[in-house]
Amino acid sequence: MSKYADIIIDISHEKLDKTFQYIVPDNMQDIIKVGMEVEVSFGKGKRTISGYVINLTDKASYDEEKLKEISKIVENKVDIESQLIKLAYFIKETYGSTMIQALKTVLPVKKKIASKQKKYIVSNVSNEELKEKLDLYKKKHNVARVRLLEELISEKVLDYELVSRKLNISSQTINGLTKLGIIKIESEILYRNPVKNNEKSTFDTVLNQTQQQIADDIYNDDNNYEAYLIHGVTGSGKTEIYMELIDRAAKEGRQSIVLIPEIALTYQTVKRFYKRFGSRVSIMNSRLSQGEKYDQFERAKNGQIDVIIGPRSALFTPFTNLGYIIIDEEHEGTYKSETVPRYHAREVAIERARYTNAKVVLGSATPSVDSYYAAMQNRYKLYKISKRAVATCMADVELVDLREELRNGNRSILSERLQELIEDRLNKHEQIMLFINRRGYESFVSCRSCGHVIKCEHCDVALNEHNNGMLVCHYCGYTKKFINKCPECGSKYIGGFKAGTQKIEMLVQNRFKNARILRMDMDTTRTKDGHEKILSAFADHEADILIGTQMIVKGHDFSNVTLVGVLAADLSLYSSDFMSSERTFQLLTQAAGRAGRGSIKGNVVIQTYNPDNFSILAAKDQDYEKFYEQEIAYRSLMNYPPVYNMMLIIITSKDEDDAINMANNIKDKLDGINSDNSMLIIGPAFGAISKIKDTYKLMIYLKCEEKNKLIETKNELEIYIKDKNINKDTNIIFDLNPMNIF
Repeated sequence: MSKYADIIIDISHEKLDKTFQYIVPDNMQDIIKVGMEVEVSFGKGKRTISGYVINLTDKASYDEEKLKEISKIVENKVDIESQLIKLAYFIKETYGSTMIQALKTVLPVKKKIASKQKKYIVSNVSNEELKEKLDLYKKKHNVARVRLLEELISEKVLDYELVSRKLNISSQTINGLTKLGIIKIESEILYRNPVKNNEKSTFDTVLNQTQQQIADDIYNDDNNYEAYLIHGVTGSGKTEIYMELIDRAAKEGRQSIVLIPEIALTYQTVKRFYKRFGSRVSIMNSRLSQGEKYDQFERAKNGQIDVIIGPRSALFTPFTNLGYIIIDEEHEGTYKSETVPRYHAREVAIERARYTNAKVVLGSATPSVDSYYAAMQNRYKLYKISKRAVATCMADVELVDLREELRNGNRSILSERLQELIEDRLNKHEQIMLFINRRGYESFVSCRSCGHVIKCEHCDVALNEHNNGMLVCHYCGYTKKFINKCPECGSKYIGGFKAGTQKIEMLVQNRFKNARILRMDMDTTRTKDGHEKILSAFADHEADILIGTQMIVKGHDFSNVTLVGVLAADLSLYSSDFMSSERTFQLLTQAAGRAGRGSIKGNVVIQTYNPDNFSILAAKDQDYEKFYEQEIAYRSLMNYPPVYNMMLIIITSKDEDDAINMANNIKDKLDGINSDNSMLIIGPAFGAISKIKDTYKLMIYLKCEEKNKLIETKNELEIYIKDKNINKDTNIIFDLNPMNIF
């Protein structure tokens, strides 16, 4: 059977959509793979050029008589482009997308940006001849040429811009001397560097015994594990272990990628890494200009940097000799893409590491259940650090029952205990962080008097309030009418929670008139340096209280913060999501870890309507194992990831009937594929919001122990959907092990 290769000639971003098909000769059919560099005859002439294989197929897209054969495979040359194209193919096959969508993910710079250059004026003749020319121009009273040559005899190399501005010499004079061969213009590329105002200083941190043992063990391991998971309490010194590994890699000529979950963490992270590695560190994130992004990629390819720091997209930095991929705060949901292709950075990092024999190191005080499960299955190697690196105690954590506050007549979002502690810290000139846990807010309905949450009778998740007055389960489609009285205690105080950071800022300011308050949320961090300015101001003690959402509790280190208040722990607890307990535990534990990181012991107040919930109690005790044991038992019982794998199929269309028909067709196809009943099929059902911008959305969930079975099913569906030739207004999206429910 003939085999055909789709080949891309120009991998610049704006040319990715243009591919060319060639016949794979018989002698190459068993060895050719996606990502390989090949030579092909191009155009009408006999010009031979290089290209990359991005797809292999048994079907010709054009008349076979018009197709040419691949000339040869370029052997013994595995360049970075081949690696990234191979990685794009893995993403496309695993997570579902077109190859072009995957390529545009791994090659994120849109187009080549003109580089900045610095020009110099250099003598092109001997010193004696230069002096002769100087004497000649003095006799001719050619003042500008005399001034330039006098300066050149003195300095040897002149800055072009300095000559034109300070010496007031025109480009006409410079060009004239260049044409005469007396001088020449040399230039060097000036790469834009987004890391500013940092200085390398003496790095004097010495690893303690536990840190050193972990670093040595990871470094010396024969790479028998998919990844290495460091489970260390907040402040245990995970970053110092990362830097030790990166330093060893750099001394061997290998580079490292450090992934962080939020742009907000860039400021503090870069500061710490720059102290040790200086200008060999750079960053990559969405706030950079196109020119800055392009230059960082060029610097990485040219070996001018050893470490790149950034969120998910930094994973695709084109390092040619990768040693480590570090994923800090690895539990964070931001490592999962919510746009097509919906890849998870952790899994893609493990795949990329295979290509270069690099190692993936994961770190968190609250590891994801997925990663901890993989460690329990011996796929990841687990390291535990139970004490902080510096001899400071963990903060004291206490729970406040908001039901009791209501019974005592306090309707404020601030409990009496929290107000008392805020007053105390302000008097002592210590700092305070107030965290509003807004993830999933208003997505569940609960009673403020007794804490009862309205849940699905079939799925053990909270029902979601819809605008039509119905409560809906997003997993099985179960519905019931909205209720106005609590079925447990009869209270009328039932509904969603409504409190944003602006409202809380006003309440706190009214209660504590003289307090200096900073607010950190999406509104206050829209500008390019928004995160850095707020965090820098708080670190410099320009504010007493920092109020914010999740972004303020993720990895920040402020030594003067001695009080953290979690204003409403339940907002993530009963979202209509099987991961709600995990997210709640992680957020509360991370928030608690911000207090008492300096010399003064800290306090944490967690306000909740559900003080007996297992995830809240585990967070209070900072007990990950206790949380994990109960959570993994629940996941196993309900067939949720990571015990089972899940595939979400999203069907959208401008036409409601088309969406419903397509969903039903896919369901019928799935029933045929699932003849052995190895998969559990749920749906189709409308999404939480069934229509957005006149587009209808339905969902089908698949559950299966074997991930490969879900991927194979996706592949069959992709062929089926392509053959159905559905109209352009109907779209099907696949999401392997989704982290957000729609």
